[in-house]
Amino acid sequence: MSRPIDLLALPCAGASATLYARWPRALPDWLRLRPLELPGRGARMDEPRVEDFDRLVTLLCQEIQPRGPYVLFGHSMGALLAHGIARRLHAARRAMPLALLVSGSPAPSRRDSARYADLDDAALLADLRRHGGTPEAVLAHPELRRLTLDTLAADYRVCASFSYRQTALLPLPIHAFAGRQDDIGAASVEAWGGETTGSFALDWFDGGHFFIRQHEDAVIAAVVRALGPLAATPRHDRPAPRAAATSRPG
Repeated sequence: MSRPIDLLALPCAGASATLYARWPRALPDWLRLRPLELPGRGARMDEPRVEDFDRLVTLLCQEIQPRGPYVLFGHSMGALLAHGIARRLHAARRAMPLALLVSGSPAPSRRDSARYADLDDAALLADLRRHGGTPEAVLAHPELRRLTLDTLAADYRVCASFSYRQTALLPLPIHAFAGRQDDIGAASVEAWGGETTGSFALDWFDGGHFFIRQHEDAVIAAVVRALGPLAATPRHDRPAPRAAATSRPG
């Protein structure tokens, strides 16, 4: 019998918790989706956006109050935030997630923060279209386009404010997900394995940066497969050997 696990999911830059709106229908009963909404969007639209990485991680750590076993999942900027949260919780000796799942993101040590600094509307629009995650109907609507660009710009400032610092490795499994046609290089994704003393695994999917939407059912199935053994294993009995299981792109 599988024990229940909460799946705390963080959105990518410019997005809200609705990124995961269709996930519950495909998840088993033991895996309970708990989307983490960021200030300034969705259900938290009336709150001011937080545009600094460390301040946002601090806020999210304050808001996370685990009721039992949980894992962290994040796509793109969400992966960076999930890693920052896990690091902060580990340093504070707070209840840690069973695993860290990261999607569509280079490892923190491979991120180019300067790439997100001081982008104008034209550059932001070019990024949105290159990644393909925003419907053209949204970009064609003046008010929706303005809201999308403002949210993306705020999130890019979060990314620009990130500075990688070498700290203790995380004592938990890390599982990465990546798109074969994304412009993030394989070595930058594989570098996630250097962030943990536990196991590391990597699944590749066809598609670009938003493979998570293009192949949503396959991604969800991979998440369930990755977490299945944790649902069946009490945390204090769970081994944490150093290992690597990486499916190469091809």
